[in-house]
Amino acid sequence: MADNEVYFEFVQVGQQMRVAAIDAATGTEVIVITPVSANKYQMQQIAMAKLRKKLGEAAPPPPASSGKFA
Repeated sequence: MADNEVYFEFVQVGQQMRVAAIDAATGTEVIVITPVSANKYQMQQIAMAKLRKKLGEAAPPPPASSGKFA
């Protein structure tokens, strides 16, 4: 994700800001809720941290099946 483009969406909901971060390459999206009093840079950093964490996690392996299929 180091060189990928990330899109941010800001939507104010009362005294909170809903921030979406979307990785352009994969379409992966995360949402964070921040106080309106935070500045835009802080909001983006929180959303980016969550997006990096999500992209860094590998998908869990499928469960092992014990049995026979007909």
